[in-house]
Amino acid sequence: MRLKDCHNFHDFRILAKKRLPSPIFNYIDGGSDDESTYRRNTAAFETCDLVPSVLTGVKDVDLSVTVMGQKLDLPVYCSPTALQRLFHHDGERAVANAAEKYGTMFGVSSLGTVSMEEIAKQTSTPQAYQFYFHKDRKLNRTMMQRAKDAGVQVMMLTVDSITGGNRERDLRTGFSIPFKLNLKGMLQFVLKPMWGINYVTHEPFSLPQLDEHVDMGKGATSIGDYFTNMLDPSMNWDDVAEMVKFWDGQFCLKGIMSREDARKAVEIGCTGVIISNHGGRQLDGSRSSFDQLAEIVDEVGDEIDVIFDSGVQRGTHVLKALSLGAKAVGIGRMYLYPLAAAGQPGVERALGLMKAELERDMKLMGKTSIDQLNRENLRFRS
Repeated sequence: MRLKDCHNFHDFRILAKKRLPSPIFNYIDGGSDDESTYRRNTAAFETCDLVPSVLTGVKDVDLSVTVMGQKLDLPVYCSPTALQRLFHHDGERAVANAAEKYGTMFGVSSLGTVSMEEIAKQTSTPQAYQFYFHKDRKLNRTMMQRAKDAGVQVMMLTVDSITGGNRERDLRTGFSIPFKLNLKGMLQFVLKPMWGINYVTHEPFSLPQLDEHVDMGKGATSIGDYFTNMLDPSMNWDDVAEMVKFWDGQFCLKGIMSREDARKAVEIGCTGVIISNHGGRQLDGSRSSFDQLAEIVDEVGDEIDVIFDSGVQRGTHVLKALSLGAKAVGIGRMYLYPLAAAGQPGVERALGLMKAELERDMKLMGKTSIDQLNRENLRFRS
């Protein structure tokens, strides 16, 4: 199987599985506990159907949106995700370049493997910084100031990860950073030698957003330990209000799942919320993002930007979320599998396929611009 044989999300997943050692593939692929929320995230889109209009004149389609003050050529952006240079040695560089090619936003994670400064110099595409709230309040201010100095346009505070989810696939393989693999996990690396060759022949793995503050190189702190020991579970709305004031710009909360929390986000001055359950990787048994989208849009959609992520695999999924009132849609695994499969060409192919799907599906829906999508073109099944 080659890149040209990949035509959808599932094809990229298969190719990524062929190329990654299984502990790393399962880190991308897995959810928490029984993975019920992970599965529901995508299944939820099947609860409603699109109702197209015809004879509307759809020669040209405009896919652009403005979200969090950023004009994007696509209503889809690359959500910030951790550890990307584990999946391919180019990591965030490849994803940022692909995002720039398609005129959309790219997010850098606190657990990213390329610095936000390097990405800002490399590309002109809008950049979001995905931030975790640490027990060390001075560290929080320092990291936010660093993002300001780098020219980051959008701050995304993740609020659903005050402790790590129970990702049992990782427990079975012993996956962690630094690597502490069990015998079965180590064998899987032996079976995929090209990954190991690329890993050791390129620059050393690092977490540049955290390297100055967190020593993960001596085996003292794993990623799981980072979530459990360094993040602050006492974070509250007053803490976030201070951060919003300090940032004084586009600030959204990632991981909002209730209308009450969305209302509080408005009250403390946020400019956006991201409806997300972390791709089913945190609280298993929680609602899917799509199931919660409409009620949150109804609560705050006229006041702040409501953004959507978790479970998106198709252009029609994007259209359904936009029809319910989301201003834009974030993707994660949908570009991580292509990254693992083929680096930047893989991400470019995935974004190109998504753009083609959206253009085709918009024409089939009888729509020429994103703002024409609304709930009238959806029907929910009883």
